Amino acid sequence: MIDLGRITIRAHLGMLLRAVIIGSSFSVVGLMQNGLPPLLLTALRFGLAAIAMLPLVLRAPDRRMDLLEFGLYGILGACQAVFFAAMFWAAHRTTALSMTVLYVIVPFLAYCFGRVFGVEPSRTGLLGILAIGAVGAVCLAWADRSTGGLHFGTAEAVYFSGCVGIAFYPVLSKWGLRRRWLSRSPAVRTFWSLVLGGILVGALGLIDENPHALTRLSFVDACWLVYLGVISTGATFLLIQRATATLSPGSMTAYAYVPPFVSMVLLFITEPASISWRWLPGSLLVILAIALLLRADVNRISNSQSDLSDANRARVAR
Repeated sequence: MIDLGRITIRAHLGMLLRAVIIGSSFSVVGLMQNGLPPLLLTALRFGLAAIAMLPLVLRAPDRRMDLLEFGLYGILGACQAVFFAAMFWAAHRTTALSMTVLYVIVPFLAYCFGRVFGVEPSRTGLLGILAIGAVGAVCLAWADRSTGGLHFGTAEAVYFSGCVGIAFYPVLSKWGLRRRWLSRSPAVRTFWSLVLGGILVGALGLIDENPHALTRLSFVDACWLVYLGVISTGATFLLIQRATATLSPGSMTAYAYVPPFVSMVLLFITEPASISWRWLPGSLLVILAIALLLRADVNRISNSQSDLSDANRARVAR
């Protein structure tokens, strides 16, 4: 008998690992020199991530796309492209706090989209957990006094459209997987969405940026770019696709609240003098939200298995 509880815990640990990688990647991006074209760099990251997926993809029996899969992977790639394009466009036009406040809406959007597409069960408790995590993430952003104030205008509207796209990514992945319209291999799903997303981001970069600026890449920048491509992009999207078969979109995207906490820990390591009580409320709320999320999902799976066992025993008794 399959131990769904253990599979669920592994999926949650995978999403936690993804959050840690993303949270630490913000510091890595800061180590690269300024003036490099962000959209073209993102396209290169997607390309490197796709190349890293190739050994896994070539072993999958259903690695090729038909027309329907091409359309679905194209939408998945567009979700990624819209998010990264909107993020880079808005980053220099708004404050980090405004972007954080908008990003904490992603799990709520994923939950709502999941309900519409029938891949998210009705769970009032999950909405409460998402609210706790959202407040915690905003408190952490507010504690960082370098984030600036709250603003809402055109830049924020553009970034919000990107948040809508990235919230739809796990929903469409699960929806297509349930209908067997996408490959059963997480690596194949990751690969094709990255390929098509990279093409779209690269096209936007060629329109808005100067490709010649890539010649300023130093050897150190190239090394960081490989890390960001293979680990921060490829591994994190692969972890999403691995969790898609087990977790709901709302549960997966709830880990969006963890990267600010990871960034805070790294800040304390590099700048111990920045430690202050103002970081405590947000940290506790984020930890509480993740603990409640894990407990709720494990209990839900355990209850389902118990009900199934009772039903099987009753059938045998008859």
